[in-house]
Amino acid sequence: MHNERSEDTQIASFDEIILPHLNAAHNLARWLVRGSDDAEDVVQEACLRAFRYFGNFRGGNARAWLLSIVRTTAFAWLQKNRARLATEFDEEIHRGGYEALNPEALLLQRADTQLLEQAMKHLPDRLREVLVLRELEGLSYKEIAEVVGVPMGTVMSTLFRARERFRHAASDLARREAQPKGSPASGRPSVSFALVPR
Repeated sequence: MHNERSEDTQIASFDEIILPHLNAAHNLARWLVRGSDDAEDVVQEACLRAFRYFGNFRGGNARAWLLSIVRTTAFAWLQKNRARLATEFDEEIHRGGYEALNPEALLLQRADTQLLEQAMKHLPDRLREVLVLRELEGLSYKEIAEVVGVPMGTVMSTLFRARERFRHAASDLARREAQPKGSPASGRPSVSFALVPR
């Protein structure tokens, strides 16, 4: 009877402490594994791990604790599924409900979203995860350091590099899209895009 009661208490605590952070967990997983369905699998596995080890959680920042588990789970998933990841990012999966917007706004929204996704795809995993945690999830440097398991100074320098490379990738992609199709540059064979540190 006592064991049942403590298990019920643990489940209630888990629900109150961890479940409010599921959207952040899914968002991080989606950007790391580059797909909503796969992200759901990663988050499910991460939540199972979090529940299994919830007894070891000693308070503190539950969001950072869960996101570090999601991160570890996502990288393990990526290692197992590298060959399958050659598929393109599916914009339809990640688009929200923008039906109420006029056609011009929809077109601009789609172009902005596509540019963001393409620029993010060109970042290495480490830079992409730090950028997602800071800019999309709003985590502090300290929280990111907890999630990623590095010193705060490393987070700051990694975030600086991530922003620079993202800015460079986005401007290159925007410049290419703005180039008229009949221009001399568009007659060249396509070259794969690679970010090179300066």
